[in-house]
Amino acid sequence: MTAATHTPMQQQVIDLSKAKWDWMADKKVDSLATLFDDRAMFTHMGGTWGKDQELATIKSGGIWYKKASLYAVDVRMFGDTAIVLEDMDLEAVVGGNTVTNAFMVTEVYTKQTGKWRLAQLTFSHLRRPVRAGASSK
Repeated sequence: MTAATHTPMQQQVIDLSKAKWDWMADKKVDSLATLFDDRAMFTHMGGTWGKDQELATIKSGGIWYKKASLYAVDVRMFGDTAIVLEDMDLEAVVGGNTVTNAFMVTEVYTKQTGKWRLAQLTFSHLRRPVRAGASSK
């Protein structure tokens, strides 16, 4: 889906998701705490946990989401729920080691009192080669 075909509401969610990746890279836990629903769940390659653990992991640098390279974004609206699918390469520092993985990330947002809140974020590892930086090799 191209930007020209996104509805204004879809584009609002896409922009919010992009801002989230920036906040995660910059470890802006206050902005993330406002975005993440208190009951939100985060599914990683190493486990699933809630909002408090995700924020603590970001703040401590346990996982540093350095750079998300997005290749495709699709948004499906279901009333006050938006499901975002992002094909990406994610460069992160995990346990002091820099790693880059290909992921399909699924995010679920719900609109609550006029504001979008993140309810679920799941990283699904893709078998395709990492694209980020491929042109420089």
